Order: sequence, then structure tokens, then C-alpha cells
Amino acid sequence: MRIAFLPGDGIGPEVIRAAQSVLDAAAARFGFAYTTEWFDLGAERYLRSGETLPDREFARLRDEFDCILLGAFGDPRVPSNIHAKDILLGLRQRLDLYVNLRPVKLVDPRLCPLKGVAAGGVDMAIVRENTESVYVGIGGRFKPGTADEVAQSTMLSTRKGCDRLLRYAFELARTRRHQLVLCDKANAIEAAHGLWRLALKDIAKEFPDVRATTLYADVAAMRMVTHPHEFDVVVGDNMIGDILSDLAAALVGGLGLAPSSSTHPGVTALYEPVHGSAPDIVGTGKANPLAAILSLSMLLTDFGQPAAAAAVQAACERSVVELQCTPDLGGRLTTDQVAEWVAANLG
Repeated sequence: MRIAFLPGDGIGPEVIRAAQSVLDAAAARFGFAYTTEWFDLGAERYLRSGETLPDREFARLRDEFDCILLGAFGDPRVPSNIHAKDILLGLRQRLDLYVNLRPVKLVDPRLCPLKGVAAGGVDMAIVRENTESVYVGIGGRFKPGTADEVAQSTMLSTRKGCDRLLRYAFELARTRRHQLVLCDKANAIEAAHGLWRLALKDIAKEFPDVRATTLYADVAAMRMVTHPHEFDVVVGDNMIGDILSDLAAALVGGLGLAPSSSTHPGVTALYEPVHGSAPDIVGTGKANPLAAILSLSMLLTDFGQPAAAAAVQAACERSVVELQCTPDLGGRLTTDQVAEWVAANLG
């Protein structure tokens, strides 16, 4: 494996260093080889040079690496967050990483804000379209700063985008509990989200073994809270998937346990914890590295190391249950100590 590290801003370098130490231990334990390189891309570089994602670095990331492990972006010194948009959204768009996958699993009932939910009572995979919807940035503002100001953002949905994401989600459902729900607002956004329902109706015929249903996104949000056990594979466009995946993460312990991948078969893949850069806790040892380490587990799964991936995930889950974790999850360990514990408990 050829892995590029994009540590980014804030606690990003801390959680990526933690993930790298677990990667080192996993490689020694399971006998696989890899190379890594750290890239200086983020707020510091932008403030120093005005560069966000230069073409030469993008070409290297695209051509010389199998995958990218990313930390976090965001810095109060760059209030526009232009560097984060250019790097993160730029990589998704320019590499056409159309699948964003966020697995959500409750491993310790004490972390769930709902009453009476047992371990495993929340176990779903959010499959989010990653390159379309309102996130494409089509639109603008007219007469800004006046009483007549108008703002417009265009929601873009293509049949190609719907089809390829739904096929991925159906295939994923076949490896899980054979259930899939499309969440949308087709009742209010008839054209863009209606296209998703048309695509679902056609593609579901190819997967008769998967039970496919639909829910309006607001109803889905309610039922995730009242009946989380009902959800297996959840599909949504870029905006709906973004919102529901954060809600789902809150049911299992928060963003500190939320890994993700952005992929396109045959193209450099991107893995990242969902949390932000948390500049207020940089250097304190409070940064939770588990989302970054779980993102590493997803990377290992995709690149042919299922045993190592399973061991990393199991060690992360044990660290939560046994309180070998950071204070946000009820433990007393520092970022580095959590990584050391996980690395020492890989099976």
C-alpha cells in the first residue's frame, strides 16, 4: 500500500500520528508492507504561501498513492475556510469520489443518549452521494448587502450519480442484513429527489434479495431516534446523507467514534475521521484518535487486509468498553496513550 497522510489543521496531526502508530503495529502483527508520506497541505501552508491544493501535489496524490488518510481541516485564522474547501471538496470532486461511507455501531450502551438500547442496537451504514446535490457550489448572490439581496444554490442530481451510488449501496446491503432505505425529500424537492426514487425503483429489480424502502428525511430522523434498530443501509444525497450521518453518530458516542471513507473503484481513496480540527484542545492530549484509527481500519479492509482491519476495529471497541479511551468517552488516557493501548491489543 502507498498511503499519503494529509494531517491538516488543529488536532489533525495528533490523530494521524496515533493512526500511524497503530498502522505500524498492525503491519508488524499481520505481515503486510506499506509506504507513507506526509503532505504539507492545510492552513499553515495557505497562510505561508497562499496555496491550497497545487496541481503538482494533486497529481502526486492521484498518481503515486493508493489512498489518503486525512486528519481534519479548519483554522480560525482562515475564516473563509477556503483551504479546506479546495483540498477536501477538491479531492472529492477531482477524483470523483462519489461514495461516502460512514459506518455507525453502538459498542457500549452508556454512550447512547437513548434509554434501553443495548450494544449492537444501533448498527447501520450511511451511504452518501459525495459529488452532487447543493455541494457542487452552483449558484450565487445578487445585490449583496442590500434589502433586495437574493441568494441561490442549485441542487444537482444526475441519473448516473443516482444509479452508481444505489448499486454500491445494494451491494453493501447484501453483505449486511439485506435492508436498504432511501432517505429524501421527494415530497418537497420533486425533481432532484424524485429522480432518486425513479432510480431506486429500476435498480431494486437487480437486487430482489434486498428489501428496499423509502422514507422522507425528516421521518427518517425521527425513527433513527425512536427505532434505531430498524436501519441497516441508509442512502441519501450529499446533503441528506451529511445530516443523517451526524445524527446517527450522536447515537453511538459522537464524532470521536465516526470514521468515513470517500471512494471510487479504481481511483485513489480517501479516509478520514468525521470530526473537526478542534483548535481549542490542540496539544492537550484530549483529542480522541479512535475515529482516525477506525478510518484506518476501513482503509485496511479496502486494500486487502481484512484480518488486520478486524483486529484494529476490535481493539478500538474494547478500548471504549474497558474505558481505555480519552475523557470525552469516559476514560482518562491521552491521545497517544489510546493509540498505544490499541496497538498493544491487536489480537
